Amino acid sequence: MKKFIFCLGLFVSAANTYAIEDKYHFDSAEREQMFKELTHELRCPKCQNQNIADSDAVVAKDLRDKVLTLVHEGKSKDEVIDYMIDRYGYFVHYQPPVTPLTILLWVLPGLIVALGFGFIVVRQRKSAQVQPWTDADESKLAELIAKYEQREQQ
Repeated sequence: MKKFIFCLGLFVSAANTYAIEDKYHFDSAEREQMFKELTHELRCPKCQNQNIADSDAVVAKDLRDKVLTLVHEGKSKDEVIDYMIDRYGYFVHYQPPVTPLTILLWVLPGLIVALGFGFIVVRQRKSAQVQPWTDADESKLAELIAKYEQREQQ
């Protein structure tokens, strides 16, 4: 009985392994290589930071199948990526193209740091300027001290 249960467990685990692994067949090694590159380059829309080659999500499986279909149709790598971007947006690709928005995302933090540094330098220069002390300032100070002393005496 123990041998039967052991054999049954071995059969079930082997069946699960076979069911999980996707088998794809290609006409040439170039297409297989392109498929591997594409599945590692395209991001799973459902999973957090996982490509479609490593993701177990259903949508990743659908994307792998679509990539396979496009590769078998003879589409180039750029055509497959453009197709996926048209369907799922720039999020699906790990290397988004340079657009005015992405340039802004790269430049804006540096610009903010430079402006903040410039503001600090200007404030420091203003506060470091020597204020001349004139006779008028001295007489006004004496007047204020006299007023303060009068209040103290009352």
